[in-house]
Amino acid sequence: MRAYHLPAKGAEPILTDLPRPTPGSGEISLRIAACGLNFADLLMIKGAYQDTPEAPFTLGMEVAGTVEALGPDTDGPAPGTRVAVFGGQGGLADFGCFPAARAVPLPDAMSFAEAAAFQVAYGTSHVALDHKARLQPGETLLVLGAAGGVGLTAVEIGKQMGARVIACARGADKLDVAKRAGADHLIDAASQDIRDTCRALGGVDVVYDPVGGDQFTAAMRACNPEARILAIGFASGDVPQIPANHLLVKNISVMGLYWGGYLKFRPEVLTQSMATLFDWYAAGRLRPHVSHLLPLEQAAEALDLLRSRKSTGKVVVTLE
Repeated sequence: MRAYHLPAKGAEPILTDLPRPTPGSGEISLRIAACGLNFADLLMIKGAYQDTPEAPFTLGMEVAGTVEALGPDTDGPAPGTRVAVFGGQGGLADFGCFPAARAVPLPDAMSFAEAAAFQVAYGTSHVALDHKARLQPGETLLVLGAAGGVGLTAVEIGKQMGARVIACARGADKLDVAKRAGADHLIDAASQDIRDTCRALGGVDVVYDPVGGDQFTAAMRACNPEARILAIGFASGDVPQIPANHLLVKNISVMGLYWGGYLKFRPEVLTQSMATLFDWYAAGRLRPHVSHLLPLEQAAEALDLLRSRKSTGKVVVTLE
């Protein structure tokens, strides 16, 4: 089978042929139709992600496809079932073996491309805003990186939860994508002051930050008393240092959110969240945004779209 594979630590990934894997106990064999890309894939290539597997391994964290077979003594979706799976690796290949417990049957109306773009981005934002920050109707939510993979879903979910949403992104094209996702107010990070603009709008109750760096600092200064700041990631490459005295004076809370980490200690949080999100999708309340759809042969170009910030929403690689 074809696979986009990292052969060794520090090497560059390559498209190569590998033996087709056989499912073990507790696993399904999946014919992969689509794989959603994430910023974490870029970190894995550099060995900088918190859950980077030992090389060699095949890239691709989240997939959608058709169940081919079940491993020995395994209960799971029957062969022929269309499912999405968060596997953490192995998605950029024609076939993969993944835990049966993570396979989520797809609504009939959901395409494989949408399904491959769904779990990490929507799951991260829903768990962050609902489970962690307890976002309330009428509160003001500031979303940084609002046209990116997770940021755009935070705009959508924030609106579904009844918040007033301020979307911050760079450039008119990206802001237009955020506006179409439901943003009430827009901030161009390339030309507008985040702190001053948010303060003029009455301040911020919840900050959703996958960017870090100077934008984190500006957003914190725009927070109302008892605001909650969600540290989702550091796409800027700059991990902010947080002055604890500022948190104290304004009674602000900073919360970290690593979605995949819940698989290890509270998987029911993700299961319940995903059930809600698929119900919302089936009801037409969520519209996954895939800006680029590329074949496996162009996996390197697909990853470069993330690296160069040229995409909006999700980039998906197809394998059919």
